Amino acid sequence: MAAGGGSPSIVEFFGGEDGYRCGYCRSDTGNISHGMWAHSMTVQDYQDLIDRGWRRSGKYVYKPIMNQTCCPQYTIRCRALHFQASKSHKKVLKKMLKFISKGDVSKVASEEEPMDSHIEDVATCDFLYKSESQVSQSDLTPLAVDQAERVENEEKDSGETKEEGNVQKVESDSVQVCADKDTPVPAEPSHSAKAAHAPPKPGKGADLSKPPCRKAKDIRKERKLQKLLQNQMGTAEGSQLQGDQAFLLQNSKSKTNQPKNIEDFVFVPLPDDARHKLEVRVVRSSPPSSQFKATFQESYQVYKRYQMVIHKDPPDKPTINQFTRFLCDSPLEAEHAPNGPECGYGSFHQQYWLDGKIIAVGVIDILPYCVSSVYLYYDPDFSFLSLGVYSALREIAFTRQLCVKAPDLCFYYMGFYIHSCPKMRYKGQYRPSDLLCPETYVWTPIEQCLPLLEHSKYSRFNQDGKAVDEGRLKELGRVRVLHKRTVMPYSVYKKRRKGPSDEASVQQYASLVGQTCSERMLLFRS
Repeated sequence: MAAGGGSPSIVEFFGGEDGYRCGYCRSDTGNISHGMWAHSMTVQDYQDLIDRGWRRSGKYVYKPIMNQTCCPQYTIRCRALHFQASKSHKKVLKKMLKFISKGDVSKVASEEEPMDSHIEDVATCDFLYKSESQVSQSDLTPLAVDQAERVENEEKDSGETKEEGNVQKVESDSVQVCADKDTPVPAEPSHSAKAAHAPPKPGKGADLSKPPCRKAKDIRKERKLQKLLQNQMGTAEGSQLQGDQAFLLQNSKSKTNQPKNIEDFVFVPLPDDARHKLEVRVVRSSPPSSQFKATFQESYQVYKRYQMVIHKDPPDKPTINQFTRFLCDSPLEAEHAPNGPECGYGSFHQQYWLDGKIIAVGVIDILPYCVSSVYLYYDPDFSFLSLGVYSALREIAFTRQLCVKAPDLCFYYMGFYIHSCPKMRYKGQYRPSDLLCPETYVWTPIEQCLPLLEHSKYSRFNQDGKAVDEGRLKELGRVRVLHKRTVMPYSVYKKRRKGPSDEASVQQYASLVGQTCSERMLLFRS
């Protein structure tokens, strides 16, 4: 996906925040982070930011100061195409299946992993309100682009066009399936096209950049299934996976001794007399679609009950305003690409409908390389279904499904992994997964990280002592600035600016977002 197109991201940088209350260790001022208000943001910019340790809460985008904050928060991603459900994951999937088909309610105490609470996001609410932007919309509308900036953009555009052509060439060979919303499709092994892979030299073994070989019989079955899926499901937003339609995948897998994959548990045939019907609908939350608007009140009521029962909020605290700003507002621009998912990129609510009633909502962002989980809330009456774990598994299955149409989109981001908080370690059980090195921003398998984190709560994972942040700031003068409604490079702005220098603040911002994002996004300066 090309990095350009549409309006540029516009952000206001707030610098290093004062300490806030920590949702993990309960320290009153130990939670320390950098933050910025995103008035608008492209999905590519946000993808690049979360790959540098940033994360959003509503329109507020923050980055923990890892070597200072009380509970270091490491970005974690699961390699969705290679995901293997653990025994406890399979228990949750079987429990749901049993409930839908027979109405059975497990009497065993729920071994609930706290995937439901996503408490890192709850903890960000404090500074979400304190740091909201006061800039008017008119000040954010650029009037003109300086000539120097125009020349830089032309140079960049020519490079990006080539890159986009290469990506399309790679993706043109992939099977294209109507993978809209939660329609079940078999996962097609794929490799992220984020980095180019050279072909292997003779005698060097298999080409790891290509999918493993499969039997012709399996491929034929898969194609037949995909044809059925295309005929079965529409492409309109809100199209859903119906309880008795979901099981077209039954024969998608050859009957070998291979371990069952996640689709074998989620998409299996139900009896005709199934007691319940579960549908999963994906609706765009920003800008709000008609389906989102139509279900807003019902969704809010589920959130309100969740906050009161699970998080012990007083009845007046979970307000519509809080719900909207925290879980519905998003800076992400809705984007569509010919080689992207049918539903497009941006922010969505994944609604779980049981017998015509919303029982849970997963807030997600669909980005060029991943599905990013933002939050989950559910009806406390259905806690026995372990909806936190179940929704995470469904989001992994959803990622695999989107990857069929958009091969780059093959990761599931789970937010932050906090090793120093034992109840937040459960995210490491979704294997295989990687943690982001807080110094060089390279991904490291979690198995290599855990011994380091046992020794110290803050750790550099990249063991190459000479390795540096490849995306680091190299040219401050090329940082893009929006000043008096005019877009210009920082080198021009610096000469025009009156009053005390703000170079230290701009330098800090650009170092945190990296050279690439600093040249694409517009940093608002009053």
